[in-house]
Amino acid sequence: MLDETNDNLPKADGTLEPTAMQTPENGTEENVIELTPEEVQDDTLLTEEPLPQKATSEISAETEDVEETQSDVDDEVETHEIPTKNYENLSMDELVIEMEHLLELDQINKIKTQIEDIKKEFLSQYHHLLDEKREEFLEQNPETTEQFEYHLPAKAKFDQVYGQYRDKKNTHFKKLQNDLQGNLDKRVEIVEAMRNLINPAESMQDTLKHFNELRDRWKNIGPIPKDKYNHVWNNYHFHVENFYDYLHLDREARDLEFKHNLELKQKLVERAEALEHEPDTNTAFRALQGLHRMWKEEVGPVGKDHREEIWEKFSIATKKIHDRKDALNDEIKQREVTNLEIKKAIVAKIEELATTKVDSHALWLKQADLVETLRNDFFNAGKVPAESNEETWSTFKNAVRSFNILKNSFYKDMKKDQHENLVKKTALLQKAIELKESTDFATTTPIMMKIQDEWKTIGHVPRKNSDAIWKEFRGACNAYFENLKAQRSEVNEEEEQNFAKKQELLEAVKAVVLVGEHKADLDTIKTHIDAWKSVGHVPRNKRHIDGKFNKVLDGLFEQLNVSKKDSEMMRFANRVEHLATEDGGRKLENEKIFIMRKIDEIKHEIFQLENNIQFFSSAKNAKKENPIVVEVRKNIERHRESMDVWKDKLKQLREIAK
Repeated sequence: MLDETNDNLPKADGTLEPTAMQTPENGTEENVIELTPEEVQDDTLLTEEPLPQKATSEISAETEDVEETQSDVDDEVETHEIPTKNYENLSMDELVIEMEHLLELDQINKIKTQIEDIKKEFLSQYHHLLDEKREEFLEQNPETTEQFEYHLPAKAKFDQVYGQYRDKKNTHFKKLQNDLQGNLDKRVEIVEAMRNLINPAESMQDTLKHFNELRDRWKNIGPIPKDKYNHVWNNYHFHVENFYDYLHLDREARDLEFKHNLELKQKLVERAEALEHEPDTNTAFRALQGLHRMWKEEVGPVGKDHREEIWEKFSIATKKIHDRKDALNDEIKQREVTNLEIKKAIVAKIEELATTKVDSHALWLKQADLVETLRNDFFNAGKVPAESNEETWSTFKNAVRSFNILKNSFYKDMKKDQHENLVKKTALLQKAIELKESTDFATTTPIMMKIQDEWKTIGHVPRKNSDAIWKEFRGACNAYFENLKAQRSEVNEEEEQNFAKKQELLEAVKAVVLVGEHKADLDTIKTHIDAWKSVGHVPRNKRHIDGKFNKVLDGLFEQLNVSKKDSEMMRFANRVEHLATEDGGRKLENEKIFIMRKIDEIKHEIFQLENNIQFFSSAKNAKKENPIVVEVRKNIERHRESMDVWKDKLKQLREIAK
């Protein structure tokens, strides 16, 4: 028998299985390679120990039986090809859409993990929503005997899509079972060929070629039924050992085979060592899995003098990647621990809000927004350790439920207030209906605006009445303001006509030529002023025309040699008559307040100037004809004259107000 008989061939189903790593120096290192059940089923993955010629029953004892499940016989496909998303961030509708997209890929053997994660997250959100709706139903109907029912369209859609997945999965595995039987027949055929491989009449070179062809056929055959797995594999391995015993008789052929295998394994070692420079740990780890499959399935043994050296190099390169994988797993675990602390803090904040009572709808809306934000933060925080997942979710759900109970109790107390609000809004509605046809717009408009303002200050009414009363109230208000708009449209047209008349009067007064007789010229000016007064309002954006008219009057008054006071009072009289008819006299009242403030300001100025004169008069060596004193006295006199004008204006305003 050869010194190295283990050619690391695959088992009967053509796949590998993770096992402890046995090395000549280090003994056993557990879990060097963590392959999926679909990728690995051989417990001799990293062993180079010679296999003794044992009976089939003895060899089968070394192979660990794996529980036969449907997923264990899936295709040899790595699930990482379709990444798993953070489904906690998706809504129920988005989860259904994501499931539909996965089914459209038509790769039913690759999406099991993703589908189950989606299912778990969807049902978690659905049951949470169902609990909230049930509690809300019982709060609103405490004495009802009616059974609670809640229909969510997204749930019906989810059941439909998940049913499609289940049907496709069953079809897939039914086909897979048929393929397993076909693969079994092919492997039994190869075992029989191995049994009859040794032929003394055939050259050793031809026999070795035939042997390699059988090995290539074996490794290209897919998985077989697990209940036949050990028996077929052990028979195959038994005949492979017999062949190597036979090959031992031809040392030259054996040495050539060893040399070829050594070259192949050296290349595998180089590729394994190069993986140390791969920045992505998962990529390096998956690539290393492929190299181990090649080491076991595609490359035979090497000579004893090279066996330990080449295996040691491959083991060292493997350990480096394995250490990186362990470090990555530790980092992921630490991140999950951090996420757990974050989620605990979020739950603590929600629990605090669940014990904080507020006394207004606006504040409850704010509290609800805070809880919703915290809820989103909880889902966005990422995964937590598996052993803490259920407890974390339970405490989170209970905290949210406690908050909702507290919130619902507040709104239950609000029902009485809502009925009182309904009475108030009904009264305002009746007022609006009574006034909606009014044509006394000057009086009614402020009332209607006040009614609308009061409506806004009244809180919510029962939901069943809300839409109807608002629709009726809005209709009454809209009817009134549509009439007001139509009336203002007519007024605007009239004001445009008034503007056109004032433009004609402005041109006429510009063309006035005084004859030089004071009384006649004054009568002419007054006639134009009266004509101007007789014209009504003009549009607000065109009232500058009054200023132009007053400017022309100033020029005429200067030609008449009328005193400044008389000129000022005549222009003022022209202006205040317009103020008296605007905004219900509000502008006239504002003008009165302005004049009174102006008089107070002038009084203050005069008082200050008189104090200044006393200062200069008491100064030592002050001259009687001090020019500063003279100027201050003139200034006082001008202020007194100005104050007299303002007092006359105030008097005139008060007479108009009477």
